[in-house]
Amino acid sequence: MAKRPQIQLRTSPHAHAPDDVVIIMRNVVFALLPIAAWSVWLFGISVLALLATVTLTCLASERLFNWLGDRPGTLGDWSATITGLLLALSLPPGFPLWMGAVAGFIAIALGKALFGGLGMNVLNPALVGRAFVQAAFPVAITTWTPAFFAGRFGEFIPTTLTAPFMSPVPVDQWLQQVAVDAVSGATPLALSKFEGVRPPLQDLFIGTTNGSTGETAGLLILVCGLYLAFRRMLDWRIPVTIMAGVVLTDGAFYLLDPVAYPDPLFMLFSGGLMLGAWFMATDMVGSPVTPWGVVVFGLLIGFLTVIIRLFGGLTEGVMYAILLGNAATPLIEQITQPRVFGQKVGK
Repeated sequence: MAKRPQIQLRTSPHAHAPDDVVIIMRNVVFALLPIAAWSVWLFGISVLALLATVTLTCLASERLFNWLGDRPGTLGDWSATITGLLLALSLPPGFPLWMGAVAGFIAIALGKALFGGLGMNVLNPALVGRAFVQAAFPVAITTWTPAFFAGRFGEFIPTTLTAPFMSPVPVDQWLQQVAVDAVSGATPLALSKFEGVRPPLQDLFIGTTNGSTGETAGLLILVCGLYLAFRRMLDWRIPVTIMAGVVLTDGAFYLLDPVAYPDPLFMLFSGGLMLGAWFMATDMVGSPVTPWGVVVFGLLIGFLTVIIRLFGGLTEGVMYAILLGNAATPLIEQITQPRVFGQKVGK
């Protein structure tokens, strides 16, 4: 007697997309590699060492917490690699390597493992690590190095190899030795906020300004983000609404006083807005999934970024804006839930 075929009954969804988590994460890493390579070209071997140190620390921390929690290894899902790359790209080029290792450990420990691992974290892990070192090491996190300085492939920035709790050679003094005229801390946002000076947009597009390792080349970040959007590996509505929120908020102030407030294009391509909008705010775990929720989420981040930049004590507001957006995601999803078809409204 022929054996009858078995019918399997399963819950929805019954149609599966061809791309799983591993494929998506791997493509995010591929999209970040051009940004990382350009940052190495701009700032030299110090950035290469920083990228390697932070990423390897994240991988080692992930393995440690898997072992402590008696869970199967998750290094193959590429999530820890993404956290390490994003975190390193958000740090200054000459950030001490031991501080970078601390940031990587905190990112995995407090940003991910504390909540139970991948898929359960409330906040973006890379931003958790960045926020910690910003509070713990405020001087190091605001010490910048100009791009294309002489000898960047033959020597480290002095602060890179600083031993724990030791004072490095002052950056300004070292810059004079390598014949570079630059001032520590003079990022485009700082110059705009405190001196009313704004660099040409071309410099913001290609990244030849002071800033964090991977945040300066706005045009390259945009292209890499669009690659993921066209591959449908991120929700394009999130970065688009973030940029719309920035344009609308800053545009209103710019129309009131073009001298006191920067123009929207400067706001879009300065600081870490592009990197945050395309690669951090789009984290599938910490962002809403409802159709209107992603719009509210993006507009909120754009609005908060401009308000912090213009009126806060800090020159940059992207990190805190995204973290606040992550924290507000459950509420945003609750108030933007679409009505179920056939559900009775009211009495």
